[in-house]
Amino acid sequence: MSAELRIIELETRQAFQDDTIQALNDVVVEQGRVIERLQLQMAELIKRYEEMVGQIGSEGEEAPPPHY
Repeated sequence: MSAELRIIELETRQAFQDDTIQALNDVVVEQGRVIERLQLQMAELIKRYEEMVGQIGSEGEEAPPPHY
């Protein structure tokens, strides 16, 4: 194989690798956005849960009836 053909082959491979790296990078960036969104949703759910437990907990802490 001549040097010119080897250079063409290497340049072709590099172009495909560059495209693959860019595609992978795009996926990683999108996954990062999804993770951020999920973390915010989880924080909101935890906050709501704690509020609900607080409301239920305050009602459940009543003194026992006198017959106990």
